[in-house]
Amino acid sequence: MAKLIMLLLLLALCNILVSAQVKFYIDCGSVLGNTDAYGNIWQGDLLIMSNGVSQSVQSSNADSDPILDTLRVFTSGNNKNCYNFVANKGERVLVRASFNYGNYDGKSSPPTFDLQFDGNFWTTVETSNDKVVTHEVTYVVKRDVISVCVAQTKSGQFPFISALELLSMDSDIYSSADSNYALLLKSRVAYGADAIIRLPTDYDRIWTPAILGRGQINFTDDSLNFAVQDLPLEVLQNAVTTASTSDNLILASGFPSNVVSVYISMYFSEPTEVTEKRSFVIYVDNQDESVSNIVPPYNDVEHQTGTVDVSSNSTLSLVATTDSALPPLINAMELFYVSKDQVTNGTHADDLEALALLQTAYPVLQDYSDPCLPATFTWDWVECSNDATPRVTALHLVGGYLTGSLPDLSSMVGLKTIDLHNNSFTGVVPDYYGTLPNLKELNLADNKLSGSIPTSISKNKNIKLNVTGNSDLCTSGKCDDATTTSNTDTPGFPTLPGSPSTGKKKKKTPLILGTTIPSGLLVSAFVSFLAWVHHKRKKTSVASMHNAASGLGEAVMDEIEVNIENQVVDEASHVINQHS
Repeated sequence: MAKLIMLLLLLALCNILVSAQVKFYIDCGSVLGNTDAYGNIWQGDLLIMSNGVSQSVQSSNADSDPILDTLRVFTSGNNKNCYNFVANKGERVLVRASFNYGNYDGKSSPPTFDLQFDGNFWTTVETSNDKVVTHEVTYVVKRDVISVCVAQTKSGQFPFISALELLSMDSDIYSSADSNYALLLKSRVAYGADAIIRLPTDYDRIWTPAILGRGQINFTDDSLNFAVQDLPLEVLQNAVTTASTSDNLILASGFPSNVVSVYISMYFSEPTEVTEKRSFVIYVDNQDESVSNIVPPYNDVEHQTGTVDVSSNSTLSLVATTDSALPPLINAMELFYVSKDQVTNGTHADDLEALALLQTAYPVLQDYSDPCLPATFTWDWVECSNDATPRVTALHLVGGYLTGSLPDLSSMVGLKTIDLHNNSFTGVVPDYYGTLPNLKELNLADNKLSGSIPTSISKNKNIKLNVTGNSDLCTSGKCDDATTTSNTDTPGFPTLPGSPSTGKKKKKTPLILGTTIPSGLLVSAFVSFLAWVHHKRKKTSVASMHNAASGLGEAVMDEIEVNIENQVVDEASHVINQHS
C-alpha cells in the first residue's frame, strides 16, 4: 500500500504540472473525486493537500450536489492553509470556493473564517447550518502560481472547504475592468430564465434565474439562433421587462453601508422581433450613467459595462427614454464588487525562490502560501517589510530539527535578522552572510559548525554575531589554515542559480538533504518549487491512474514506481538546469 500511495503521488505530480491552461475541479475531502450533473470531472484532494482532516456532512438538502457532501477541515492551528496550482502569469482566471457545513462535527455551530487568494484578502466566510455558501473571484494572475487559502480568525472556529474550482478565461473577458483589481462576484443573473444556466463553453459561469419584482414580466423565445461571443445564447433567449414605460426596471439594491465600487456587465437583446421603438438608459441613484441610449437589437446583442460607486441607499435601474414606446428590457447582468486594494504582486520573487528551496530541503517548514501576505497572516517563522512588494526581513528557524549545511540566503537582501540557533547545522559559515546589506543580527549558536568565522562577518561592526555552542568552530582569529575556508558556496544545500554565492553556475542542484520527506508533502513541495521558478513544461497526461494502479502486480508496481520517480527527478533537474 505504501508503494501504491507513493506511485499515485508521483502520478498526481505529473498531472498537476501538465495543464497549459488552468482547469481544476477539486472535491475537497474526497479521495477519488466525482462527476457532477454538468459533466465536470472532479478530483479528490488527498494528493494535493497534506494538511487538514477529511469529513462528511451529517445533513444535506435533497437537491444538494454530491460534490459538497465531503469537506476538508483544518484544526492544526496553522494560521492559514492553502491549495496551490501552477498557472500562467498574466492570464485571467475564475476561482470559485464552496462551503457546506452540513453539521459535520455535530455541534450545529458553523464557523467564520477568512478566505484568501495569492496573498490577497478575498472575503470573510460566514458558513451556514443549512445553506451552501459560495464565493467567486476573477482576476489577472500576477505570478506563475495560484494559492487559495482559508485562515482561522476566531478561537475554536476551524476553517474548512468543500469544493474549489479554477478556470482560465480569455483575455477579452471583463477587459474594460481595471486589471489591477480583482472582481468579487455579487450576482450573475439570467433574467426570465426558469432554471440555472451553466455551460463548460462559458467558463462554467453559473447564471441564476432572477426573482421577479412587482410589475416585472418575463418572456422567452427559444427559437433564437445567432452567433454570440463570450456568452451562452441560452442566456439571451430570455428577458424581463415592465408593464409600462413609466415603470423603472429595478436591477439591484442592498449594497453595503460604506461606499464601494462595483463593476457592471449587462446584456440587452430583443427575444422577439418588435416594430415599435424600445429605448432606455441606466440610472444609479437617480442619475443617468449611460454613455448613450440603449436600443436592444434583434438577433444580436448590445453589451454595456461600467464601474460606479454605490452605497446602502443606491439603486441600479433601467429607465425608459421619453421617446420610447416600449418599456426597458434586460436579458442578463453580472455585478461585481471591485477589490478595495490592487491585486498584490506578492512577496519579492528572490525571497520566494530562496524560501521554496528551503522548504524543499526541509518539509517541516510546510507552508506554501505567500510568506508575507496578507500582512496579518505571515508565516510564523518570518518577519516582513511593509512594502507593496514586501521583503523578508527576518528568519527565525529555531528548534533543533534542521540539519546539513547552512541555507543559501544570498538572494534575500532584505534580511535584518537570521536566527538559526539550536539546530544541527554542520560545515562552514558562508562568507556572503557578512555581505547581506541589511543584516544586523546573525545567531548561529548551538549548532555543529566548523572552520572559521569569515572576515566579512567577524569584521562587520554592523552585525551582532552569536556562534556559541559550536565546539569545532574557530572564533579566535588564529585558526589553523586547514580549518579556514574561503568557500562561498553552501555545500549540500540548494544554491540559487546565478546567486552571488558562487562563481559559476551549477549543473545539478540537490533538492533534498538532512531529512526524510513525508509522502503527503511531496506534491506540494514540488509544485511550489517549480512554480516559483516559473516552470512551464508540458508532459503527457496520465489518465485513469487509480484503475490502472489497482490492477498491477507488486513486481510491476515496483518497476513503474522506480521509473516514475526517476522521471520526476530528471524533470526537476532539467528545470533547474534551464534556469541555471
